[in-house]
Amino acid sequence: MTAVPLDLWRPSSGCDEECLPAAGEMPTVPVARRVLRLLAGAGMLLAGVGVAALLPVLPASERQAALRGWARGTARAFGVRLVIRGRLPRRRALLVANHTSWLDILAVLAVAPTRMVAKREVRSWPLVGLMAAAGGTVFVDRDRPRALPATVRRVADALRAGRSVAVFPEGTTWCAGDDAAGCRPGGGFRPAMFQAAIDTGSPVVPLRLTYRSEATGANTTIASFLGADTLLRSVARVVATRDLVVSVTITAALHPTREADRRLLARAAESAVHLLPATGAAARTRLGLDLAA
Repeated sequence: MTAVPLDLWRPSSGCDEECLPAAGEMPTVPVARRVLRLLAGAGMLLAGVGVAALLPVLPASERQAALRGWARGTARAFGVRLVIRGRLPRRRALLVANHTSWLDILAVLAVAPTRMVAKREVRSWPLVGLMAAAGGTVFVDRDRPRALPATVRRVADALRAGRSVAVFPEGTTWCAGDDAAGCRPGGGFRPAMFQAAIDTGSPVVPLRLTYRSEATGANTTIASFLGADTLLRSVARVVATRDLVVSVTITAALHPTREADRRLLARAAESAVHLLPATGAAARTRLGLDLAA
């Protein structure tokens, strides 16, 4: 992994191809199976266009069911199995997760059909960008730092309207590899979007996303979407991999008070996602978090 200095608005994990499994290291499926997965995945993306057209006119419950079903079906089409642990709170919440792959979006939508926060570039992705826009994605322009407060206000408005919002506060993708291999498991959570939860009294729910090969029984970076990697190459690796599982672990909700500090709130959520030492009751009091709510 090449060390790359972090930039405030365009963070870089420094993860590159060295973080990916070596050729032949991961069990694969036959070429015919790969082609079928590609065709099935493309079919689900095309079906997503129809779903996107229907979303604005569907009732809330049916809209969520349609989006959840599409996300789960698309993951299956690409040969990925989803495992979900834990339950979300019934009320709207700010969901925060670590970021490894383009598959993260499907995993989060399969758990909770929320509005997403994504970089502006996603808007131009074929089919996916159309789905994102139709689903009410809040796009972040990383070339315009002064626009960040307005983005936070849009997230807060969505929360006030009763919609959950999901964000990847690391700001970019990380390989989620092994420290021993020179790959950091993830980046620090940037605090800006946490202010929306504080302003609206919304719970923050950390989601831990992990990728594992059932064939080897170990976590894997095969689905990671890194650096100069292209979406096509990343998709090709995923459809070629046998028995790839993405697990979504829903951790305990954090309930910030109006006096909470967004930086400390971000650190608490980061700790929950990256399995860092617990903050403890005294530290949570300093954070302004009410875990009994």
